[in-house]
Amino acid sequence: MCFRQAAWRRVGACLLGAGGVLAFAPCGWFALNWLTLAGLFGLLSAEADGERRMRDGAWLTVAYCFGLFLAGVSWVFVSLSVFGGLPIPLAGLATLLFCALLALCGAPIGALFVRLAPIGRLRRGLLFAGLWALAEWLRGWLLTGFPWLAAGYSQVPPSPLAGYAPLLGVFGVSLVSALSGALIHEVGRRWLNADQCSTRAVLRWCPALPLITLAVLFGAGEYLSGVRWTQPVGDKLSVALLQGNVAQEMKWRPERLLESLQTYYRLAEENPARLTVMPETALPAFLDQIPLTYLAALRELALRRDGDVLFGAVVADGRRYANSALSLGAAGEQRYDKVHLVPFGEFVPPGFAWFMALVDIPLADFTPGARQQPPLLLAGQRVGVNICYEDAFGEEIIDALPMATLLVNLSNVAWFGDSLAPAQHLQIAQMRALETGRVMLRATNTGMTAIVDADGRLQSVLPPFTRAALVGEVQPYAGATPFVRWGNWPLVVLAAIFVGLAAGRRRVP
Repeated sequence: MCFRQAAWRRVGACLLGAGGVLAFAPCGWFALNWLTLAGLFGLLSAEADGERRMRDGAWLTVAYCFGLFLAGVSWVFVSLSVFGGLPIPLAGLATLLFCALLALCGAPIGALFVRLAPIGRLRRGLLFAGLWALAEWLRGWLLTGFPWLAAGYSQVPPSPLAGYAPLLGVFGVSLVSALSGALIHEVGRRWLNADQCSTRAVLRWCPALPLITLAVLFGAGEYLSGVRWTQPVGDKLSVALLQGNVAQEMKWRPERLLESLQTYYRLAEENPARLTVMPETALPAFLDQIPLTYLAALRELALRRDGDVLFGAVVADGRRYANSALSLGAAGEQRYDKVHLVPFGEFVPPGFAWFMALVDIPLADFTPGARQQPPLLLAGQRVGVNICYEDAFGEEIIDALPMATLLVNLSNVAWFGDSLAPAQHLQIAQMRALETGRVMLRATNTGMTAIVDADGRLQSVLPPFTRAALVGEVQPYAGATPFVRWGNWPLVVLAAIFVGLAAGRRRVP
């Protein structure tokens, strides 16, 4: 009977995790993140009040995380089967194993919570929030890192918790979101058990203390949203972000190269701006294979506007090659090489050459660029450039700051088709803008091309799977947010303090 109850609790945790995906883009029902974490907190608290077996607590959080990732990163299956050429059964198995591996990162949360949970419910909330934030932080760098679907990403504007991002980064927002979930659970528990509350309590209405704490958290977040950590600098800049909408299955075919070149040149010519940005590998060939006359035409186009064109291409150096962003125009030729490469997509992890032989992914073994690369000088601004997956790593983005006055991301998420990935990736860009107090420009192949304001709100977005240019004016910014100055360390220290305060008052077994 106990085994059956434990199994049902794990199923419930898995369903909570899957439902939590709706808190992220494209749905964006941010309050669901608090509610699903409240449910998980309740399940773990029940375990802590019962037999207190660390193993059962670990399985609960693993089940929650498995549901979250299986529902939220199912686009991995699309990239492996549709575009990678992997047989459907193998692609399905690989996706399940990938989600299971990610879910295991949640095991320490449940195990340690059950082991350390104090009697005081509010201290339990601190423990839960601290463990959750630390686990997400570790997932952000372990085995090169995969911080996708960190709870904080669901809290971009209009969430009242968005204001914490410039202070503590995405994992700090995760900490506050997890604490909010624990407080919501405690409000509900006390409300339902109000008749058991002591009449001698200072706050006689049973749910008062957690409700007030929750209101303070939300109120502080709203107040922080109005604080401007960075300042406008210089005049506004005209930009054109090009979305060529070249199908992934056609992109790398040699016979389609001329069509791609013509598409992007026409979009650039018809949409004048001082800074024109093309997506990642917009010119789908090695740089030395692109006609010199074409590059000269792009340069001339930029010079006529006293500006620059930034485009993505592959640069070869002997047997080594880099995923690069290159510029032509008034500021001269400049180059940025992608630093944080995607496992399996851009480099082969040791021991997995056999797997790469099964899939059809072109150019799957890039050489990373140097970690410290200065911002590019484009259209009179210093631009922090990052390519695709790199913008998922906030502590790496701030390497270009506070020198950079503008952030630009070149992406190609056509690998994931019409899935959740493009919208989730745009939400990640919103968080980077919030953390840094900088406008983020995103130029993508199939979507979602966007201008994100320095407060994390979307200024404008192109519809996905359309061929168009997004033209607008953006304001450069100077200065540094607390996150830019100190990175994730304040969050790590705060989360450790939360865990220490709660663990120091744990129950005697």
